[in-house]
Amino acid sequence: MSSCEILVLYYSRNGATAELARQACRGIESVDGAAAKLRTVPPVSAESERPVKAVPEQGAPYATLEDLRQCDGLLLGSPTRFGNMAAPLKYFLDGTAGPWAEGALSGKPAAVFTLLSMMLPLLHHGMLIAGLPFTERALTETRSGGSPYGATHHAPPGEALRLTDHESQLARRLGARVAGLALALKARPAPRG
Repeated sequence: MSSCEILVLYYSRNGATAELARQACRGIESVDGAAAKLRTVPPVSAESERPVKAVPEQGAPYATLEDLRQCDGLLLGSPTRFGNMAAPLKYFLDGTAGPWAEGALSGKPAAVFTLLSMMLPLLHHGMLIAGLPFTERALTETRSGGSPYGATHHAPPGEALRLTDHESQLARRLGARVAGLALALKARPAPRG
């Protein structure tokens, strides 16, 4: 089986989305031939006092456009902001016109965790969106987070409560699902003309 690399790109403010991202990486790594690449984005501000450090003080490295170009699949996660992704992740995606024009992500599998509206830019990039089917038992048993659209976590504003077992399991299954799809797509012969 050919190997593939799945980019897990997220922004997290209080840690819950970062933990969902780590769980998704565990799911990716559970699939033979798949590797996870964990990346985040820097915060944004209306003030530009100084440039953002190239490497964050802690956590995953910042994503680059080259990370997008090289990935075989993508998982995208963000805290919710009134039904939209957080500004730092949107700011990063707004700067992806180059990979979009190149078709760098077209035909690659993708999934989101936490927010359905994050699928829109992925669809514009021509990505193949994967969700969580109801055959995932944790999806019907959870009382906290998870949907057919992707893994989720619910926490009161400003708090990063620990993920439940179901939330962690669904994030791992979502990661494994995208990894499996990426491997299957890489193994298929390229279409002619």
